[in-house]
Amino acid sequence: MTAPTRVLVLSPVFHGYWRSLERALAGLGHDVTTVTYDEHRGLGRLAAKLGHDLPERLGGSDARRRAVLGARARTAVTAHDPDVLLVVKGDAFDDGFWELVEARRQRRVLWLYDELRRTGHTDASLAAAGPVASYSPLDVEALTARGLPAAHVPLAHDPDLPVGAPRPTDDVVFVGARYPAREALLTGLAAREVPVRAYGRDWSGHPVDRLRTWRMGTPGVPAGRDLPRPDAYAAMAGARATLNVHGDQDGVTMRTFEACGVGAVQLVDRADVGRYYDPGAEVAVFDGVDEAAELAGRAATDRPWAEGLRRAGRARTLAEHTFTHRARALEALWTA
Repeated sequence: MTAPTRVLVLSPVFHGYWRSLERALAGLGHDVTTVTYDEHRGLGRLAAKLGHDLPERLGGSDARRRAVLGARARTAVTAHDPDVLLVVKGDAFDDGFWELVEARRQRRVLWLYDELRRTGHTDASLAAAGPVASYSPLDVEALTARGLPAAHVPLAHDPDLPVGAPRPTDDVVFVGARYPAREALLTGLAAREVPVRAYGRDWSGHPVDRLRTWRMGTPGVPAGRDLPRPDAYAAMAGARATLNVHGDQDGVTMRTFEACGVGAVQLVDRADVGRYYDPGAEVAVFDGVDEAAELAGRAATDRPWAEGLRRAGRARTLAEHTFTHRARALEALWTA
């Protein structure tokens, strides 16, 4: 372990993952403060929806939001004066923020859990961000080719987060956002009489969730509302199997590590998951709805196989894929 440092984490609220990162860094002996730069409370949440989100959905500029969040981040940096600044995502900041950290000669690392094409980062912000740690192997290659320091740091599971009591069900569950590829898979499985159930605001028919996601209708899949992470983990662990659907992402999702970490039977759509897990022994890989339906059926009938996936996937996660493992990788970047 390196000497303790005062680390300021600037992170989105995003499902509270900042707590897992903060806990892991503190476990390595660092003095950690986190500022969730996009958090809005009470009436501030409504003001952000009406003042930022709605105009942007109608084609307006994101300049106002970037100025507000950039100012909030600058205030945090100057107030805390950290030894190391760890920015998570950080594409919502204006140029003034990156100019500040460059002027301070601030030791810093940027950690990305999305492909660059899905972010608002610019050439200037990436050049100013310091070493870039990305979950995307392709982005790491591209950044390195441009002469920018970059490293592949995957996402992770937090074994210290309490898991709700798993309730065994025959459901094949999906927890996450609704994208076209995911909806197509789940509706295809439902048509094949696989007992699927999706959880999340994009799937839920609750009026509040429709309003939050700016939509009128609901997909034709049995669904529940958003689950807090402990309850989501319990749903995955207790289900017959849990689906992990990526679409056009080249990095693997947080769910990849969480599902195995809680001992779920993970059905995943990525053959290249072999970089992290042993297909067939720790996860089950499918290509298309028919193969997913076949594996879902096997999870119900071949219990030794399913239990083997649960045990082996969890063991591999705890050995290699926790937030503590990722915190060590980030630490190596700012000490290099």
